Order: sequence, then structure tokens, then C-alpha cells
Amino acid sequence: MRYTTDHLEELNVLSLFTLETTQEGIKVHSNARPEVIAATQRLFDKGLITQADGGYLTPLGHDAAEHSQVLLTILCSESRVTL
Repeated sequence: MRYTTDHLEELNVLSLFTLETTQEGIKVHSNARPEVIAATQRLFDKGLITQADGGYLTPLGHDAAEHSQVLLTILCSESRVTL
């Protein structure tokens, strides 16, 4: 299985959330790129966020955002591991 463009947009939306607090959400405005609006709607439909235009992370959404942000940190790392 490969990441699709839709998956990447969803991962980008998840990366916008601050994981240190459950009191901070996001709002995707109607003038955002259509791809971002669609990705946010899909995350809501999957039960990862509380509102179709953002809101807060659900417990499952928090787990997904945490994993996606860890993966992004790893992929952005400059260090090399030799096997």
C-alpha cells in the first residue's frame, strides 16, 4: 500500500495539531485550499477530529497525529543509521 495524495493531505492536516494539550484545536476556513478542506472532512468522517472544519482531536485522532508527527520527525532527520 502506498500513500495517496489524499493520505498526504490528511497527514498534513494532522501535523497542524499541537499534541501537548487537548485544549487547542484548529479551524479550517472556507477559503482554504479545496484539498485541505476535503482532507479535514475525511478526518472528521473517520472519527479523528471533532468537527468537519477542524475542531479538536479525538482520542484516536490524537494517536494518529502523534504517530504521523513522529514519522515526519524521523523522515526529516539528517542522521544516517548503518545496518
